[in-house]
Amino acid sequence: MSTDRPDRAPLVSPARRRDVIDALRRGAVPERGLDLLATGLDRFETALDSELNAVKSGASVFKAVRGEYGSGKTFFARWLGERAKRLNFAVAEVQISETETPLHKLETVYRRLTERLATSGFPPSALRPVVDSWFYTLEEDALADGAAEEDLSTRVEQLMTTRLTEVSRHAPSFATALRGYRAALTSGDEATASAVMAWLGGQPHVAASARRAAGVRGDLDHFGALGFLQGLLTVLRDSGHVGLVLVLDEVETLQRVRSDARDKALNALRQLIDEVHSGRFPGLYLLITGTPAFFDGQQGVQRLAPLAQRLATDFTTDPRFDNPRAVQLRLSGFTLDSLVSLGITIRDIYAEGASSPERVKAVVDEAYIADLAKAVGGALGGKAGVAPRLFLKKLVGDVLDRVDQFNDFDPRSHYALTLNSGELNEIERNAAASPDDIELELP
Repeated sequence: MSTDRPDRAPLVSPARRRDVIDALRRGAVPERGLDLLATGLDRFETALDSELNAVKSGASVFKAVRGEYGSGKTFFARWLGERAKRLNFAVAEVQISETETPLHKLETVYRRLTERLATSGFPPSALRPVVDSWFYTLEEDALADGAAEEDLSTRVEQLMTTRLTEVSRHAPSFATALRGYRAALTSGDEATASAVMAWLGGQPHVAASARRAAGVRGDLDHFGALGFLQGLLTVLRDSGHVGLVLVLDEVETLQRVRSDARDKALNALRQLIDEVHSGRFPGLYLLITGTPAFFDGQQGVQRLAPLAQRLATDFTTDPRFDNPRAVQLRLSGFTLDSLVSLGITIRDIYAEGASSPERVKAVVDEAYIADLAKAVGGALGGKAGVAPRLFLKKLVGDVLDRVDQFNDFDPRSHYALTLNSGELNEIERNAAASPDDIELELP
């Protein structure tokens, strides 16, 4: 990864800096400000922005990201989502799992999508605010077309029918449920409105009385999920959002399920890709993440030849020359140099809000940051690629906070890196030579 960085850290607003630093102190991925941590991802920016702009204009895109555990696949997906939100996309990140979200049951994937749906203005679940915004837009459009107040309801119904014409061919119950939701709101029946909204979100076991009131039956099934996704994209577009970035994270978990379920899931993925490429989902950017073993192994993509053909990408060349426009992107993970570069960036951001910025930079200089990076990487079996989370947690919480608060604190004299199994995640624990009470003296 590139280790280039500007001579000084970018100016960061106090609120944004606080969010980033507080998250790193907890060992978590920040909710915003991910561009500050995106070391080495600049090589993808031009191609990804071009794809997002194409989706914004009505196209649809499928992309796959591959990388070993700890290489930053989830971070990449959230970084892309943050960029997309700035362009007014809605974003949903769905974790694929055998028990909670099996990929071969697309109705469950759709349900998780609506639960995790977020926009720049609304956190998950943003489904109801999006639908409410859509109806408000229809009302504004009807009034702009000259509708009188007493005819507004009828004109909105006409507009809704027109804009959902294509969706109604594939999922007529989606449009029916929207009408039922609006009718419940108009009559002041909040309980029914909430229940119908839950049904629109793919939730099972919605009260039969609410379904009858909305004119719909049963629960969403595997085939209906694609129609509902199409409907959601229409509502997003008409409510002012330019599209949806949908992330299916940790798809490699398919390798661990029963062979029959795995085959169904791989075929569902093939079907999704084909539907995206067919133009059925204008405004959709579909991203999946997985390990090289999933894409290349016989228990993953290679098990289904048509899927393998659609995802085939040449990775035999030097990673420097990987094609960012290809269907698959390769993440190489952090090196020691890129880890140090990231640490320096975070140190500079921290210093901007410190009581004595120059002292922070002098005490926690580049040489010390390099020593800390080596120590954390060494404690994790020399695997710098899986060290970023823990390295930044230690740098912020154990070192920078103390330097900022105690004038006589010198990390070289007063601090020794200690790791214990309780603070390691599964990937870090597997990498560590001995997960219990690793203690390393820094030079």
